[in-house]
Amino acid sequence: MSRPHPLAAALAAAAIVSLPGGAPRAAGGEVLLREEFASLDAWRPLTFPKIERHSTYTVVAGTGESASWLRAESERSASGIVWKRQYDVYEHPRLRWRWRVENVYEKGDATKKAGDDYPVRLYVMFAYDPAAAPAGKRLKYGLAKALYGEYPPDSGLNYVWESREGPAEFVVSPYTDSMMMFLKEKGAARVGQWIEEEADVLADYRRAFGKDPPRAASLAVMNDSDNTGERAVSFIDWIEILGPVEPP
Repeated sequence: MSRPHPLAAALAAAAIVSLPGGAPRAAGGEVLLREEFASLDAWRPLTFPKIERHSTYTVVAGTGESASWLRAESERSASGIVWKRQYDVYEHPRLRWRWRVENVYEKGDATKKAGDDYPVRLYVMFAYDPAAAPAGKRLKYGLAKALYGEYPPDSGLNYVWESREGPAEFVVSPYTDSMMMFLKEKGAARVGQWIEEEADVLADYRRAFGKDPPRAASLAVMNDSDNTGERAVSFIDWIEILGPVEPP
């Protein structure tokens, strides 16, 4: 089932606090966030206006060094969870996380709307700044705010587990050119394994969009299968937001 893009859905479902005075900060190179999913108190639901079946997000007991994991399950469904805070991507440009999927999708394809489902994805959602926007964009986003009560995000990066193998490092979202899909994992070769990932958000944004990103951003997690009509279970062990790599 086709759905409105998460930019519009995030607008309707998740108000994001403003950066000045509200964003957590730390010295360069330090860990700003270490989310180990002991609870979901720091997250709020992200749902889509025309989709009745929602994915489920629960905290489950972990093993070994991990006391708990985030478990995400979808079955012909789509929804996500959004971190309630924002941070400065220039001060803390790096992400690290550890995830695992139990399966990928037979019909998944990042280049098509009908295949735009992922057993797990981590969004970086960049806040819209009307003061920095051209007149046409201010008009468009002003109409969206009048309709939903909040501005939608300006743009975003999706770090996804793509179901198909392929050479591309990232692709434009089939729903909107303001979203780029970075294919961190591809195919079924590492299904069932814990994989640790890392991303330089600033560098990725500049490569994907050819310009600097807005300063304020937030995170979202999603497992969706509404387009493919399939089912998937995935887990996230932890997520970190980090400062830049310190020079030797």
